[in-house]
Amino acid sequence: MTDYNLIFGCVLLFNIIVTFRASSYWKKFFPGSTSPSSSDGGETTSSDDDPTPLLTDKASEQSSTDVEKGDKTTPSHDAASDAAANIRHSQLLRKYLTVYLLAALSDWLQGPYVYALYDAYGYSQHDIAVLFVAGFGSSMVFGSFVGGMADQGGRKKFVILFSIIYSLSCMTKHFKSFWVLMIGRLLGGIATSLLFSVFEAWLIGAHGSANVMSHLGKSFSSAQYGNSIIAIVAGQIANRAANYAEFKPTSEGSGFYTGGYLGPFDVSMVALILVGILASSLWEENYGEKSADDDDHDDSSKDEKTSAVGALKGAFSTTIRSPDILSCGIISSLFEGSMYIFVFMWTPALTTLSKEELGDEFDSLPFGVIFSTFMVCCMAGSSLFSIAMEKMKPEQLAVIVFGIAATAFALVVFSGSATSTFLAMNLFEMCVGMYFPSMGTMKGMIVPEDKRAAIYNLFRIPLNFIVLFSLLTDLTPRVSFILCGTMMVVATLLQMKLKSRRIQA
Repeated sequence: MTDYNLIFGCVLLFNIIVTFRASSYWKKFFPGSTSPSSSDGGETTSSDDDPTPLLTDKASEQSSTDVEKGDKTTPSHDAASDAAANIRHSQLLRKYLTVYLLAALSDWLQGPYVYALYDAYGYSQHDIAVLFVAGFGSSMVFGSFVGGMADQGGRKKFVILFSIIYSLSCMTKHFKSFWVLMIGRLLGGIATSLLFSVFEAWLIGAHGSANVMSHLGKSFSSAQYGNSIIAIVAGQIANRAANYAEFKPTSEGSGFYTGGYLGPFDVSMVALILVGILASSLWEENYGEKSADDDDHDDSSKDEKTSAVGALKGAFSTTIRSPDILSCGIISSLFEGSMYIFVFMWTPALTTLSKEELGDEFDSLPFGVIFSTFMVCCMAGSSLFSIAMEKMKPEQLAVIVFGIAATAFALVVFSGSATSTFLAMNLFEMCVGMYFPSMGTMKGMIVPEDKRAAIYNLFRIPLNFIVLFSLLTDLTPRVSFILCGTMMVVATLLQMKLKSRRIQA
């Protein structure tokens, strides 16, 4: 019998240890244990060793000017410059996390109750599947355009637009009307595309403006760590909200409902309103600024920037021309596609194994403990990323992450017990925690700033195809995990080629 509570305790202890190791407190107690070239947060500032060697054009020009003039910086000047950069980064990170984590909270609150709400309205499994497919289809189609619009119109504006669109999606959940719910799914698909592209694009642009690009990996690691904490908190809040009031129509025969599973969506609306207000007051606007390398293409790109369709064409053309950008898109789709399939399949997989082991003694799985364990593993993964960045570049770490993820799926496939399967699943969740900051940092280096949000949404097209395939086919958990493992092997091979190109360049 699997002791889920014991495993949760061990994972939590491991997370505490690696989080302390990744924190600045470790350097205070053990000042000589980290690489001499590393600065705050494990990020290096040396041009040779920096895992995120990114500079804005302005910063690069200034650096070149200093070299031409023969300027030499003193140690005290370097220390003062590093301290100023750390302050700018801390201020930027606080602004970003305040808005981003509220947006993540609004998304986590809704996730567990979408299916349950549709089921409570009495819709068939087929109707519910149609609604889910519509949501992913909307994200795939409409999301492809909104990214380019955000690059041109301003990412802060589109974060505010995200809060409005997602709030409207939540409001539609109160209506027991299939077509109103369908509109809500379409709106939700657009909002999801914005959540997973515009926020990240704004963060990278803001780092460039603040001249703190060397801290980008730390920012992504902090965001992933906070996201995992928010997921756990959201589960508790949503559970209380769902049980706060009875699920019923406002009047007899009315199609407008309140209470029950609608509670989490109402709380989510409050969070989304705060997202819009805080983004408008805390964030500065930034756009997809053209880099110096793209100046030669000004004439050819003028028409591309006149419309959303033009922006999409420009993003597609840029992606196809660059092997590195194309590789990033394929790799991210493969990993995140396997992650979505894992979300769909871990419950039936563990349930089946537990029933085989316990027989009639099986009651139910402790879903709350299992979900919390997964999220703590993600937190540990983000801390492991920060530790690894002291010695490695993100391209190198990503190869290891994808290789371990492939191994984790192989263990899930060939495991014969619920305990070993659950442990392998936790290993994959740690890979998830390392993946997002690793890929975020790589995309920050590789994707051009002027088309960033558009290209990020373009990356989600093959991802949505993978998700739709998993929804529309009747694959068993075992076959699904074999598919995930295969995708991870392909991702590992592609990442090895990407790493070789980046190192040679």
